[in-house]
Amino acid sequence: MVASSSFKQELLLREYGRNVQNIVQYILTVEDRTKRNQLAQLLVNLMGRLNPNVKDIQDAQHTLWNHLFVMSDGKLDVDAPFELSAMDYLNDKPQRVDYPTQTPRYKHYGSNLERLIDKAKQINDPQEREAAIISIGKLMKVLYRTYNKDSVTDEVILENLRELSKKELDLDPSLLEKGNLFESTIKTPQGPGNNFQREQSNQKYKNNNNQNKNNQNRSKNK
Repeated sequence: MVASSSFKQELLLREYGRNVQNIVQYILTVEDRTKRNQLAQLLVNLMGRLNPNVKDIQDAQHTLWNHLFVMSDGKLDVDAPFELSAMDYLNDKPQRVDYPTQTPRYKHYGSNLERLIDKAKQINDPQEREAAIISIGKLMKVLYRTYNKDSVTDEVILENLRELSKKELDLDPSLLEKGNLFESTIKTPQGPGNNFQREQSNQKYKNNNNQNKNNQNRSKNK
């Protein structure tokens, strides 16, 4: 065992709990080897239930037995079905995490919107397709306003939609002439700056109110 084994033991305690550690200590005190083997196997089965994520690891049973060996501080003497080695666990490397390699064309719209656009491109019915485009346009306008201070027109939203759909989704320009085609009832979240401005306005209103009352009181006193 190496010095880092104590740290690994603490991590395993978080996964299995103090009671499991107490059982491990009890197994070490059992002198009868047959009984000790039976208890160790039962505990490994219990550990598998307490830590179901281990099932996703290759050689899960071997990993559980090594966890048990680490928790015993390398003192467990049983007829295990695998060769027990604390070092195998201590030197485990974390599994590689795959990061997304594709980024959305417009970050303020996100990848989920692009998936919605792909779904809309599969709609064949003209009316349903048009309704889907308008719904997506409304969502795009809300997302745009959420992450941008500048206002945006329906023409810009439709142009972005054409670009993201590779010109497969489009609308009759006459629909835009009516105005507010992509206006949604969803309220854009207020950022910290807007809250600050609102508080300033409220404070200014209170100050003006107090000033007016003071002026009125002075006039009465005169």
